[in-house]
Amino acid sequence: MNLREIPGETEIRPGLTYATHDSVALQGDLYLPKGAGPFPVLVAVHGGGWVQGARNAFQYWGPYLAARGIAMFAISYRFAKTGQKTFPHAIQDVLAGVQFVRGNAKEFKLDTERVGLIGASAGAHLASLAALAGGAPPFADGYPKDAHATLSTKVKVLVGVYGIYDVLEMWQKYNVQNPRENNIEKFIGVSPLDDRRPYFEASPMSYVTTANNKIAVMLVCGTEDDLVNRHAQTDTFLLALKQSGFFVRTCLLQGAPHYWMNDPIDEPNSYTGFLAPRLVRFLAEKL
Repeated sequence: MNLREIPGETEIRPGLTYATHDSVALQGDLYLPKGAGPFPVLVAVHGGGWVQGARNAFQYWGPYLAARGIAMFAISYRFAKTGQKTFPHAIQDVLAGVQFVRGNAKEFKLDTERVGLIGASAGAHLASLAALAGGAPPFADGYPKDAHATLSTKVKVLVGVYGIYDVLEMWQKYNVQNPRENNIEKFIGVSPLDDRRPYFEASPMSYVTTANNKIAVMLVCGTEDDLVNRHAQTDTFLLALKQSGFFVRTCLLQGAPHYWMNDPIDEPNSYTGFLAPRLVRFLAEKL
């Protein structure tokens, strides 16, 4: 892919409804390069522990990437609450976002063959499940009446930023810190003490196989993450990916904590500023 040497103009289409699932209108903000296209596109999934967050977490990344010839569709998805799980529903929302950009590729000058996923924290978890397991149960064909339900959910690249790839390990960490507010248990809807199978199904690690290794992966995390154990999560996921023959690039940020992906990219010495050119190079090679 030839990226623009000089950043160009961009266009923003906010608040596009990409699907309606169980009477919930799901929306996304589309950041588009200006030009003839067709452009590669990243579907972006924000974090927030499966229970909160907003798609404007990518308000700086959308224009930054679009100015360099890469479209971004930053989506909202359904949140878990006590007694109201969103597994596998939130992943099915993400898959609908992928199908939406394919279904509207001609209108927005997007390339249906160059679609990727990016997510941060819980968003990296959802994006990883969509990328690695979106075509199989319990995720596939969840909403056959969607306007673009027949289109492929396959992606070329996955970018995970301080993500969760083993949900049982994260459940255990939540349970030690604050068992009354275990977001993983809210998301899955059951404790592993009662049923461990959904924890296997909800872990991206479970789908790291040679059959999936055509997806290029970039994993990003900080050395001082105070919420997600990078050794148990990113490092273990990285090893599994390499063993299964995936192309993987890593970006380890010295001193970075959790939750910095929302920061402006042009701030001096920012973690986002460090990541930005490295992400663009990865996308130039693999998307």
